[in-house]
Amino acid sequence: MQNINWENAAMTSEIDKLKEEINKLKSAINNSEDEPLEEKEFEHPNVIPASGAEAKEVETFINDEIILDVAPELNTSSYVNINLDVEEKALAVKGLQVNIADQTVYPQSFKMHDKLVNMIANLWNCPKPDDFDDYGCYPGACTVGSTEACLLAGLALKFRWRNWYAKKNNLSMNEVLGERPNIIISTCFQAAWEKLIKYMDIEAKFIQPTAKDFKIDPKQALKLIDDHTIGVIAIMGNHYGGQYDPVWELNKIVEEVNKNNNLQVGIHVDAASGGFIAPFQKGLPDWDFRLKNVLSISASGHKFGESCIGTGWVVWRQRKDLSEHVAISVSYLGGQAESYTLNFSRPASGIYVQYYKFLRFGMAGYQKSCDHMMRHAHMIRSGLKKMQYKGKPRFTILDDGDKHCLPVVTAMLNPDCNFDYDDIDLQHAISQQHWYVSGYRMGFEDPITKQIEPLFYDQNKKKTMFRVVVKANINNNMVENLLQSIEESVNMLDSIQFKANSLPSFKETHAEKNLYSKHC
Repeated sequence: MQNINWENAAMTSEIDKLKEEINKLKSAINNSEDEPLEEKEFEHPNVIPASGAEAKEVETFINDEIILDVAPELNTSSYVNINLDVEEKALAVKGLQVNIADQTVYPQSFKMHDKLVNMIANLWNCPKPDDFDDYGCYPGACTVGSTEACLLAGLALKFRWRNWYAKKNNLSMNEVLGERPNIIISTCFQAAWEKLIKYMDIEAKFIQPTAKDFKIDPKQALKLIDDHTIGVIAIMGNHYGGQYDPVWELNKIVEEVNKNNNLQVGIHVDAASGGFIAPFQKGLPDWDFRLKNVLSISASGHKFGESCIGTGWVVWRQRKDLSEHVAISVSYLGGQAESYTLNFSRPASGIYVQYYKFLRFGMAGYQKSCDHMMRHAHMIRSGLKKMQYKGKPRFTILDDGDKHCLPVVTAMLNPDCNFDYDDIDLQHAISQQHWYVSGYRMGFEDPITKQIEPLFYDQNKKKTMFRVVVKANINNNMVENLLQSIEESVNMLDSIQFKANSLPSFKETHAEKNLYSKHC
């Protein structure tokens, strides 16, 4: 009995303690009813929070911020792919743990890198190098984006030129360092080339295309090439209208100039967008390594390569242009390896996902995707052509049509209609319908002088245009909704224009908008 009493007393004590804890919790709840819950420190983003939070809580917080962005599915301003499989996402996460720079620890992952370079080199008809068996790979590299790929190609051209110029003029390398080389490139260049020009101190000799086709005239390149020219940049799919520079004609010009002037100028093809589209378009003239003077080609895997990870690819015709001018040897990671990229550490996610997409799609899948996007671009273009204003076409189409270009629709409001609003006003109006298109002025900022120059030689730099990029996620219903949104937007702008004809024009009130092209 005594034991039982002792046990009962102990149990009673425990119960009393529990009751006390419950009362404390009730009191805390009652006291908090009239006060807002304390905000978490991580809600103030300017400092790292003093303490962490639960994983789900942080995820919810970040998702609440992200939801305020434009829906990626409705962003037709960007070329970046947004389609991804569950399996692809899992591989991307797995790749985050692997630093592909450490080739000795992750040799199989780097073999995958080499397989991808080989696949891409064959896609672009690169001749098999004599030393293929020694390396098991074509000369090339995976980068974190096509900007890095372009920079690597530009550096290879610059170093290649230095060696040639020193030998030709019997100069030491120190003497050559004082010479400033140049590249020849369209004014429709992307941001990568602005970085090369500024960071690597290279003069840009710009060719202004016409707004009728957005393509450079190879004959203009003929006039600009000299013994300081490291290369001509041909753009396979410019950002503005999706047109291809005529690489096949440039090749003839470069061949002629080199022969007549004892030069060594080569061509780099910037195929950031077109590298995974052009191979699937029938009837296109040779633009890749089938042309003798094409020394290197770069592309984005995360655009029409359909990767969901920012990835770039660059392939060279000759290994020496890669190994002698770009590669550095690394031995401090436990083995001897070559690094081909501007950065060093990077996750293997881009490689895993690109490999997944190549195996998932196959050539037939990429062909189907290309046809799918070109068809929807045609639907959008046809829809714009049907829109009228007082018996006149509302839009003037500026892109290259239905073939031998990117799946892009570029247009401008018909100047003959004398609208008091422009294409940038239209861009803002369409954004109210949850769609995002790109509106541009026909001018660009010179990387060196910072002056606004005309993008096209036949158009005023203050004129505007807009662009719709058609990606793989676009379907028929989305096309119809986009066209409806455009029509509703112009009708709304027409109404405002009518009601405000005595007020300052849209052009006047928006005169200071910083909307000149930034080549991104």
